[in-house]
Amino acid sequence: MPQPDFKPLSLMSASSAPPDAEPWTRLPYPDVPRYDTQTLLSHWSRLHGGHALPPPPSEHPLAHGWALYHSGDFERAATLGLLHGADGLVLANQATAIYANYLEPRESVRLSMFRQVIERAGAQAAAEPGNCHALYWQAYALGRYSQGISVARALAQGLGSKLKGALERVIELQPGHADAHIALAAFHAEVIDKVGALVGRMTYGVRAEMSVDLFERGLELSPHSPSALMEYGRALLMLHGDVRMDEATQLYEKAAALQPADAKERLDVELARAGLAD
Repeated sequence: MPQPDFKPLSLMSASSAPPDAEPWTRLPYPDVPRYDTQTLLSHWSRLHGGHALPPPPSEHPLAHGWALYHSGDFERAATLGLLHGADGLVLANQATAIYANYLEPRESVRLSMFRQVIERAGAQAAAEPGNCHALYWQAYALGRYSQGISVARALAQGLGSKLKGALERVIELQPGHADAHIALAAFHAEVIDKVGALVGRMTYGVRAEMSVDLFERGLELSPHSPSALMEYGRALLMLHGDVRMDEATQLYEKAAALQPADAKERLDVELARAGLAD
């Protein structure tokens, strides 16, 4: 599929909507765990083990928004998050980015959604330099956007350095942020895969051994993450080729066997099963 021409991110308003108002694609699985505000808060530490976001008060509207998100109603969750200013941006950005990554079928809309998250999270991170959640979702969206336009093209535009810097800052601010460890590990592997180990080390400061160390630490912090297991499997193949196929397969098998805790994990488990079937 042809990629749209890149425009500077500043040309997109932080609050702009996707270029088309069609409803978001609904989650296709009926067996997703469903949450209300009470069950959400009782499972909060498991649901947010990858990034240690503090829970909202049970009576706050954002608690309902997070219940919608974890139940798979990404569109309503994002809309509700945007109604609550800076406090709701993590919910809005997470719901938008996860929906775009897993469910949005139109490539131009996917990229537009990632750009929205990059813009919103980047503006919040600029205003609040210690906000590791804003930095993380900026980096996540940068990574997925970069894959959409091609990693090599994104590196040439400087997006890789911005992504790497944001994730390193997240880990500095919150050393227990498992998701940031996994994302940074995947960045090291993907850059090496695209430009080679020598150029990657000299130009972007990436190393294969650092990728493995970051994956191991991320899985130590969040051992029940199917997406982390799959990313590690992909990275082993990018870094070492088919010689690590057995290990990569075992990681995918472990991901596919997990009991998903929410809608996003249900999507990950399905991806793991599909990967094993290929």
